[in-house]
Amino acid sequence: MPSVIFPGPEGRLEGRFSPPPRPRAPVAMILHPHPQGGGTMNERITQRLYKTFVDRGFATLRFNFRGVGRSQGSFDNGVGELSDAAAALDWVQSIHQEAQVTWVAGVSFGALIGMQLLMRRPEIRGFISIAPPANMYDFSFLAPCPASGIFVQGAADTVVQPAAVTKLVEKLRTQKHITIHHEEIPRANHFFENEIDELMASVDNYLDFRLDPDCPIK
Repeated sequence: MPSVIFPGPEGRLEGRFSPPPRPRAPVAMILHPHPQGGGTMNERITQRLYKTFVDRGFATLRFNFRGVGRSQGSFDNGVGELSDAAAALDWVQSIHQEAQVTWVAGVSFGALIGMQLLMRRPEIRGFISIAPPANMYDFSFLAPCPASGIFVQGAADTVVQPAAVTKLVEKLRTQKHITIHHEEIPRANHFFENEIDELMASVDNYLDFRLDPDCPIK
């Protein structure tokens, strides 16, 4: 799990990168929760997502947004953080130019940034959004959402109301040419404190489905 420092829009960004294990390996970017809520690349769900993609043979990066850990700059209300994510993906692509497919996975605030990045980067073909803050931010930029993916939500989340995520999913499901999966984890709060194994089982089941060569979603 090599430590890496790479250039961002406001100076250096700090990350952990697992290099591609083979030519043309897919890329995964993991985005952490809100910096002002204590979110870092070492947050528990962020680390578990990272390990999941590494174990599946992805070139995988998790990194600290500006102003977190050793990353330079200061919090920028999501605008600068989206630029950080774009710079991070540029950096991975600069050293792994053969990747055909990219996935993005984000937790809470990181899920928002991941979905915004999805709109900018057509190479992203799959997403995992965990507890996306659909009641705090306007997700209408997903018009249309360009890729299929999964939203996973805690049924007992008091930070992001499950109903707000359900409403977002229902809106996206009216779009053609994408397939949106949605799972609610019983009893789980915003941080899946006692249900992280159930959360990761949901993620793994979805990746088993999507990464199967016979999957109808491309």
